[in-house]
Amino acid sequence: MIRLFTCRMRCIALLALSFLVVAVACGYLSGLGAMGASAVGERLTRMQASSQWTGEHFANTLPSIEPALWPATVAWFTGSSPYAIPARPPPILRRSASGFESSPASGLRITWLGHSTLLVEIDSYRILIDPVWGERTSPFTWMGPERFHEPPLPWNELPTLDAVLISHDHYDHLDMPTIRRLIDSDVPILVPLGVGAHLEHWQIPAERIIEHDWWDEYQIGNLRLVTTPARHFSGRSMLMTDRMQTLWAGWALIGPEHRIYYSGDTAMFPGFHEIGQRLGPFDATMIESGAYNQLWRDVHVGPEQAVQAHVMVGGQVMIPVHWGTFDLALHSWTEPVERVLIAAQRYGVTVAAPQPGQSIEPASVLPPTRWWPAIQWETAAEAPVVSSNLNPALLPQPGS
Repeated sequence: MIRLFTCRMRCIALLALSFLVVAVACGYLSGLGAMGASAVGERLTRMQASSQWTGEHFANTLPSIEPALWPATVAWFTGSSPYAIPARPPPILRRSASGFESSPASGLRITWLGHSTLLVEIDSYRILIDPVWGERTSPFTWMGPERFHEPPLPWNELPTLDAVLISHDHYDHLDMPTIRRLIDSDVPILVPLGVGAHLEHWQIPAERIIEHDWWDEYQIGNLRLVTTPARHFSGRSMLMTDRMQTLWAGWALIGPEHRIYYSGDTAMFPGFHEIGQRLGPFDATMIESGAYNQLWRDVHVGPEQAVQAHVMVGGQVMIPVHWGTFDLALHSWTEPVERVLIAAQRYGVTVAAPQPGQSIEPASVLPPTRWWPAIQWETAAEAPVVSSNLNPALLPQPGS
């Protein structure tokens, strides 16, 4: 009798384990499509010809310090701010197609749609940057960071586009459900080297995919779209087996009357000076300012260095992006904009801090209106973020 009971218990345990394995496998397989595909053939050959290719992967021009695995893991489980996620959805400015029927009076209008998604109207062209309409920044529909707020502009209300720009292949910048909505359009999609493999895997026609190395240009009428260097990394697989197998970048949009700069995701590096010298000055910059921590100081720039980057590229009006929509770090969700405003005062920088869905015309920027709540956050002195291997003499100083 005891032997029969033991046998039954083993069978039940084995059956439970089998169900668990199947569930985990099914969960993983549900995200495989969103993880994309690897480059092969002519695409891989072009990648390998890039001066950023080391022989095995892409690399930054300035060496980076990798986050220490154990401290970073402990921090994720124990160090997150109690205010990392808003208590209620942040207020948004709901938009519709009618709001974009008339061209901006100044010739330049930038609409922040949350995180790093931007609709840019520049010298009669419309460009969509890093579009993310998905609910999660994850390959899975059931797991991963969720939106704080709805997209302010419904997808079916988007005006006609001239191009879509992608900075790199991380989920909060390259969203498969959003990209697949572009399958039947005729809009060109510009991406850094290697990222086109993901788009083709998602059935975007190859002739609409334009892949760029740093400093490559694409012309749409009188508008130049220039791919700029950044200091970051890439990868979409859960085990990061594709880490740094596609390139990362920023973008400069240069029209006959206006020019703007979008940093993409980046840490601080001297390349901002070269971007400004070659392509600036800029009427406006959209600089990544959130999801930072000293543990990964060579991945994201942080608020204070974001303001320095704006100065280095020769920006006039700074719009902080990469905050306020997803929980991707440990800090309070409002901390990035609070710290940007303080740093901007020290450097004499004009900041526009639009509500998600709000449009900004850099020619007539008003002082920021605090649409976000007053909650606890850490100052630069309490939680500094300084990238490694920098020459302090190359960085701008307050009042300079």
